[in-house]
Amino acid sequence: MDKSLKADVRGLLGRLPLFAAVDGAALDRIADTVSEHRLIRGEVLFRQNDPCTGFYLVVHGQIKLAVSAPNGNEKVLEIISAHMSFGEAVMFLGRPFPVTAEALSDSLVLGIPREPVQELIDTDKLFARKMLAGLSLRLHSLVQDVEGYALRSSTQRLIGYLLREAGDGGLAQGALEIDLPTSKLVLASRLSVTPETFSRILHSLSSAGLIAVDGKTIRVPDVARLRDFDA
Repeated sequence: MDKSLKADVRGLLGRLPLFAAVDGAALDRIADTVSEHRLIRGEVLFRQNDPCTGFYLVVHGQIKLAVSAPNGNEKVLEIISAHMSFGEAVMFLGRPFPVTAEALSDSLVLGIPREPVQELIDTDKLFARKMLAGLSLRLHSLVQDVEGYALRSSTQRLIGYLLREAGDGGLAQGALEIDLPTSKLVLASRLSVTPETFSRILHSLSSAGLIAVDGKTIRVPDVARLRDFDA
Protein backbone atom coordinates (compact mmCIF):
# COMPACT_ATOMS: atom_id res chain seq x y z
CA MET A 1 0.00 0.00 0.00
CA ASP A 2 1.15 3.55 -0.76
CA LYS A 3 2.92 4.96 2.34
CA SER A 4 0.97 8.21 2.33
CA LEU A 5 -2.30 6.31 2.12
CA LYS A 6 -1.25 3.82 4.80
CA ALA A 7 -0.59 6.71 7.16
CA ASP A 8 -4.12 7.98 6.56
CA VAL A 9 -5.97 4.63 6.61
CA ARG A 10 -6.42 4.81 10.37
CA GLY A 11 -7.94 8.28 10.02
CA LEU A 12 -10.24 7.15 7.19
CA LEU A 13 -11.50 4.24 9.26
CA GLY A 14 -11.87 6.36 12.39
CA ARG A 15 -14.19 8.77 10.58
CA LEU A 16 -16.62 5.96 9.76
CA PRO A 17 -19.54 5.81 12.23
CA LEU A 18 -18.89 2.06 12.49
CA PHE A 19 -15.33 2.59 13.77
CA ALA A 20 -15.73 5.95 15.54
CA ALA A 21 -15.72 4.47 19.07
CA VAL A 22 -13.12 1.75 18.45
CA ASP A 23 -9.98 2.18 20.59
CA GLY A 24 -6.70 3.13 18.94
CA ALA A 25 -4.94 -0.22 19.30
CA ALA A 26 -7.81 -2.14 17.68
CA LEU A 27 -8.08 0.43 14.91
CA ASP A 28 -4.35 0.09 14.24
CA ARG A 29 -4.71 -3.69 13.93
CA ILE A 30 -7.48 -3.31 11.38
CA ALA A 31 -5.60 -0.60 9.48
CA ASP A 32 -2.59 -2.94 9.15
CA THR A 33 -4.74 -5.53 7.35
CA VAL A 34 -6.52 -3.22 4.92
CA SER A 35 -5.94 -3.66 1.19
CA GLU A 36 -6.03 -0.84 -1.35
CA HIS A 37 -7.96 -1.07 -4.62
CA ARG A 38 -7.53 1.71 -7.18
CA LEU A 39 -10.13 1.23 -9.89
CA ILE A 40 -10.64 3.04 -13.16
CA ARG A 41 -14.13 3.65 -14.48
CA GLY A 42 -15.68 0.38 -15.63
CA GLU A 43 -13.23 -1.82 -13.71
CA VAL A 44 -14.72 -4.65 -11.65
CA LEU A 45 -13.79 -5.03 -7.97
CA PHE A 46 -15.43 -8.45 -7.67
CA ARG A 47 -17.98 -10.44 -9.62
CA GLN A 48 -21.20 -12.15 -8.66
CA ASN A 49 -20.38 -15.54 -7.03
CA ASP A 50 -16.78 -14.58 -6.18
CA PRO A 51 -15.80 -15.64 -2.62
CA CYS A 52 -16.30 -13.00 0.08
CA THR A 53 -13.46 -12.55 2.56
CA GLY A 54 -14.39 -9.16 4.02
CA PHE A 55 -16.14 -5.89 3.29
CA TYR A 56 -15.22 -2.63 1.54
CA LEU A 57 -15.10 1.11 2.16
CA VAL A 58 -15.20 3.67 -0.67
CA VAL A 59 -12.68 6.46 -0.04
CA HIS A 60 -13.59 8.34 -3.22
CA GLY A 61 -15.51 7.54 -6.39
CA GLN A 62 -18.63 5.44 -6.90
CA ILE A 63 -19.28 1.71 -6.98
CA LYS A 64 -22.26 0.07 -8.65
CA LEU A 65 -23.67 -3.11 -7.12
CA ALA A 66 -25.63 -5.10 -9.70
CA VAL A 67 -26.89 -8.57 -10.54
CA SER A 68 -26.94 -10.12 -13.99
CA ALA A 69 -29.52 -12.47 -15.50
CA PRO A 70 -28.53 -15.39 -17.78
CA ASN A 71 -29.76 -13.37 -20.77
CA GLY A 72 -27.27 -10.62 -19.94
CA ASN A 73 -29.74 -8.10 -18.54
CA GLU A 74 -28.45 -6.18 -15.53
CA LYS A 75 -30.28 -4.81 -12.50
CA VAL A 76 -28.55 -2.12 -10.46
CA LEU A 77 -29.31 -2.66 -6.77
CA GLU A 78 -27.32 0.12 -5.18
CA ILE A 79 -24.87 2.92 -5.90
CA ILE A 80 -22.19 3.24 -3.21
CA SER A 81 -20.63 6.68 -2.81
CA ALA A 82 -17.61 8.01 -0.90
CA HIS A 83 -17.34 7.06 2.81
CA MET A 84 -19.98 4.34 2.43
CA SER A 85 -19.28 0.65 3.07
CA PHE A 86 -20.68 -2.51 1.50
CA GLY A 87 -20.39 -6.29 1.78
CA GLU A 88 -20.76 -6.56 5.57
CA ALA A 89 -23.78 -8.88 5.54
CA VAL A 90 -22.29 -11.36 3.07
CA MET A 91 -19.05 -11.42 5.05
CA PHE A 92 -20.81 -13.06 8.00
CA LEU A 93 -22.69 -15.64 5.92
CA GLY A 94 -19.62 -17.35 4.51
CA ARG A 95 -21.21 -17.28 1.06
CA PRO A 96 -20.08 -15.82 -2.28
CA PHE A 97 -20.94 -12.27 -3.26
CA PRO A 98 -24.49 -12.14 -4.69
CA VAL A 99 -23.65 -9.04 -6.76
CA THR A 100 -20.98 -7.62 -9.03
CA ALA A 101 -19.20 -4.44 -7.87
CA GLU A 102 -18.05 -2.15 -10.68
CA ALA A 103 -16.55 1.35 -10.57
CA LEU A 104 -18.78 4.03 -12.07
CA SER A 105 -15.90 6.49 -11.87
CA ASP A 106 -12.22 6.34 -10.96
CA SER A 107 -12.36 5.10 -7.37
CA LEU A 108 -10.26 4.25 -4.34
CA VAL A 109 -11.69 1.40 -2.26
CA LEU A 110 -10.30 -0.14 0.92
CA GLY A 111 -10.83 -3.85 1.56
CA ILE A 112 -11.28 -4.79 5.23
CA PRO A 113 -10.83 -8.53 5.94
CA ARG A 114 -13.21 -10.61 8.03
CA GLU A 115 -10.86 -11.75 10.84
CA PRO A 116 -10.09 -8.44 12.61
CA VAL A 117 -13.75 -7.42 12.34
CA GLN A 118 -14.86 -10.66 13.97
CA GLU A 119 -12.30 -10.09 16.73
CA LEU A 120 -13.76 -6.64 17.37
CA ILE A 121 -17.29 -8.05 17.54
CA ASP A 122 -16.12 -10.55 20.16
CA THR A 123 -14.44 -7.91 22.33
CA ASP A 124 -16.29 -4.63 21.75
CA LYS A 125 -20.05 -4.58 22.44
CA LEU A 126 -20.46 -1.02 21.13
CA PHE A 127 -18.84 -1.98 17.83
CA ALA A 128 -21.12 -5.04 17.59
CA ARG A 129 -24.20 -2.86 18.17
CA LYS A 130 -23.07 -0.38 15.53
CA MET A 131 -22.50 -3.20 13.06
CA LEU A 132 -26.03 -4.49 13.73
CA ALA A 133 -27.45 -0.98 13.38
CA GLY A 134 -25.72 -0.50 10.03
CA LEU A 135 -27.00 -3.81 8.71
CA SER A 136 -30.50 -2.96 9.96
CA LEU A 137 -30.45 0.39 8.14
CA ARG A 138 -29.36 -1.35 4.92
CA LEU A 139 -32.21 -3.86 5.30
CA HIS A 140 -34.70 -1.05 5.97
CA SER A 141 -33.52 0.70 2.80
CA LEU A 142 -34.01 -2.49 0.75
CA VAL A 143 -37.52 -2.94 2.17
CA GLN A 144 -38.33 0.64 1.19
CA ASP A 145 -37.07 -0.09 -2.32
CA VAL A 146 -39.32 -3.16 -2.65
CA GLU A 147 -42.28 -1.19 -1.31
CA GLY A 148 -41.60 1.59 -3.80
CA TYR A 149 -41.42 -0.80 -6.76
CA ALA A 150 -44.69 -2.47 -5.72
CA LEU A 151 -46.79 0.52 -4.70
CA ARG A 152 -45.47 3.58 -6.53
CA SER A 153 -45.55 4.50 -10.20
CA SER A 154 -42.32 4.90 -12.14
CA THR A 155 -42.80 8.69 -12.11
CA GLN A 156 -43.27 8.73 -8.35
CA ARG A 157 -40.14 6.61 -7.90
CA LEU A 158 -38.08 9.04 -9.96
CA ILE A 159 -39.46 12.04 -8.07
CA GLY A 160 -38.71 10.32 -4.77
CA TYR A 161 -35.17 9.61 -5.90
CA LEU A 162 -34.58 13.23 -6.95
CA LEU A 163 -35.83 14.55 -3.62
CA ARG A 164 -33.65 12.10 -1.68
CA GLU A 165 -30.60 13.14 -3.72
CA ALA A 166 -31.38 16.77 -2.90
CA GLY A 167 -31.60 15.96 0.81
CA ASP A 168 -35.17 17.23 0.77
CA GLY A 169 -36.38 15.40 3.87
CA GLY A 170 -39.89 16.62 3.09
CA LEU A 171 -39.03 20.13 4.32
CA ALA A 172 -37.29 22.01 1.52
CA GLN A 173 -39.02 24.91 -0.19
CA GLY A 174 -38.31 26.99 -3.26
CA ALA A 175 -35.78 25.93 -5.90
CA LEU A 176 -33.35 23.01 -5.87
CA GLU A 177 -30.49 21.94 -8.11
CA ILE A 178 -29.61 18.24 -8.23
CA ASP A 179 -26.49 16.78 -9.83
CA LEU A 180 -27.17 13.19 -10.85
CA PRO A 181 -24.38 10.98 -9.46
CA THR A 182 -24.13 8.71 -12.50
CA SER A 183 -25.52 8.06 -15.98
CA LYS A 184 -29.23 8.00 -16.73
CA LEU A 185 -28.84 4.41 -17.94
CA VAL A 186 -27.58 3.29 -14.52
CA LEU A 187 -30.24 5.31 -12.69
CA ALA A 188 -32.97 3.77 -14.85
CA SER A 189 -31.85 0.30 -13.79
CA ARG A 190 -31.60 1.42 -10.16
CA LEU A 191 -35.24 2.59 -10.29
CA SER A 192 -36.43 -0.52 -12.19
CA VAL A 193 -37.53 1.33 -15.32
CA THR A 194 -36.32 1.06 -18.89
CA PRO A 195 -34.01 3.82 -20.22
CA GLU A 196 -36.81 4.83 -22.61
CA THR A 197 -39.27 5.18 -19.72
CA PHE A 198 -36.71 7.14 -17.69
CA SER A 199 -36.24 9.61 -20.57
CA ARG A 200 -40.00 9.84 -21.12
CA ILE A 201 -40.59 10.70 -17.45
CA LEU A 202 -37.91 13.40 -17.50
CA HIS A 203 -39.50 14.87 -20.65
CA SER A 204 -42.97 14.75 -19.08
CA LEU A 205 -41.82 16.46 -15.88
CA SER A 206 -39.98 19.07 -17.94
CA SER A 207 -43.07 19.75 -20.07
CA ALA A 208 -45.09 20.21 -16.88
CA GLY A 209 -42.59 22.81 -15.66
CA LEU A 210 -41.63 20.71 -12.66
CA ILE A 211 -37.96 20.28 -13.63
CA ALA A 212 -35.41 21.50 -16.16
CA VAL A 213 -32.79 19.06 -17.42
CA ASP A 214 -29.28 20.17 -18.38
CA GLY A 215 -27.12 17.06 -18.87
CA LYS A 216 -26.70 15.49 -15.43
CA THR A 217 -28.04 18.60 -13.66
CA ILE A 218 -31.74 18.67 -12.73
CA ARG A 219 -33.13 22.05 -11.70
CA VAL A 220 -36.36 22.12 -9.70
CA PRO A 221 -37.99 25.59 -9.71
CA ASP A 222 -40.51 24.70 -6.98
CA VAL A 223 -39.73 21.66 -4.85
CA ALA A 224 -43.17 21.75 -3.17
CA ARG A 225 -44.88 21.29 -6.55
CA LEU A 226 -42.58 18.37 -7.42
CA ARG A 227 -43.05 16.74 -4.01
CA ASP A 228 -46.85 16.99 -4.26
CA PHE A 229 -47.10 15.90 -7.87
CA ASP A 230 -49.55 13.02 -8.23
CA ALA A 231 -48.45 10.90 -11.19
